Amino acid sequence: MTPTEYIGHHLTFDVRSVGNGDFWSLNFDTLATSIVLGIIGFGFMWLSVRGATAGVPGKRQAFVELVVDFVDEQVKGIFHGARGFVTPLAITVFIWVMLMNSMDFLPVDWVGQGTHHISEHGFRIVPTADVNTTFALALSVWLLMLFFTIKEKGLLGWIHELFCAPFGNNPALWIFNFLFNLVEYISKPLSHSLRLFGNMYAGEIIFLLVWMLAATSIAGTVFASLLGLGWAIFHILIVALQAYIFMMLTIVYISMAYESH
Repeated sequence: MTPTEYIGHHLTFDVRSVGNGDFWSLNFDTLATSIVLGIIGFGFMWLSVRGATAGVPGKRQAFVELVVDFVDEQVKGIFHGARGFVTPLAITVFIWVMLMNSMDFLPVDWVGQGTHHISEHGFRIVPTADVNTTFALALSVWLLMLFFTIKEKGLLGWIHELFCAPFGNNPALWIFNFLFNLVEYISKPLSHSLRLFGNMYAGEIIFLLVWMLAATSIAGTVFASLLGLGWAIFHILIVALQAYIFMMLTIVYISMAYESH
């Protein structure tokens, strides 16, 4: 395979049509991986909570408590209302995105070989390197933000804010207020989703380039091994940081639903 064919092969989704035609289609590998990771991650959390004790916690319970306390502290610093929904939402986002990002550490050729009997090209194993995943997550948060905005301020209150903030309620300013708010509402899911997608997609490309270098010669293999190790160590920070940023933006957007101009 040429380098272009190699990269194209590993960046091809297992697209499956729903019904007739190609308009409604699903990236089967993205969906399957996301669902499996969700079951594993939250199954682990559920088992830990179910087996929790009031005494000295075991390693599993201590780890879960550490994650929950960490996320809850972040929510406390931003969201000043009742945290009964926001903290579980933030925990869900953080753990799920972290697990999906972490799939980038698996060697793509091994994954492709292991899933070739399911998919022609093998699975693309990093769901967050698929813009459909990050947009779906960001739009879900955006819809929740709209829901809580209307719930808190009422439909008429939200409409009033759209046209009368931030420049004032003079009728001559309504169109400018609306356009300003429209840009803000559109930019939130765009920035929320594309930041995560761009970082994970770039990481996937770099790993593919490193593996191609390893196929050139023995020296290339040695050099690529060192580069791959260094990038993998650095990528640990990116994986965790992007999950943290996505979680924090989720908290911020939900918090903004309760704020008034």
